[in-house]
Amino acid sequence: MKPKTAAAAIHIFPTDLGWIALAWRGEQLTRVSFGHPSAAAASAALEVDDELTIVNEKDVPGWIRKLMARLQSFAAGNDERFEDVPLDLAHLSTFQMRVVRACRKISRGQVRSYGELAKAAGSPGAARAVGSVMSHNRYPIIVPCHRVVASGGSLGGFTARDGVNMKQRMLALEGVSLRTKKKIQPATPALALC
Repeated sequence: MKPKTAAAAIHIFPTDLGWIALAWRGEQLTRVSFGHPSAAAASAALEVDDELTIVNEKDVPGWIRKLMARLQSFAAGNDERFEDVPLDLAHLSTFQMRVVRACRKISRGQVRSYGELAKAAGSPGAARAVGSVMSHNRYPIIVPCHRVVASGGSLGGFTARDGVNMKQRMLALEGVSLRTKKKIQPATPALALC
């Protein structure tokens, strides 16, 4: 019988991009959800599949406090980098890990197409598979899937709350302007992903 793992801790806080919920276990982030209109919505988004313990402000570990400040700074339009944030990637295949690592190297203000990201991950021609990895990204902003766009220069998809409108807003914070094929009003998913 597989031993039960400890519950993930969660902390929720406001930013200029909406409420963000961070979940972690030990010294690794296990999930990020953002763009929510309230703390309750952010919490509900994370409660879909993990046993979670909400942590009071005074009990938040130092590394999570620092990450919160950096995410708030990013949401305010400042240049923040997140390559050093430890992530739990145990749920990913080898291919998916390569895609996530390559995506984390895309700098602020830069974009890559799904095909370019596939090539950078060592799998040229796997643009659709890269799109699938990005659509299931548990760490939006930290793994900057908002910087991955369609090959024709359009925004492509984005499964975070407010969809491509949020993607466009995030890219604008970084000084990137891309066109959209049409104004899309997608259904709001339970969990903000890319």
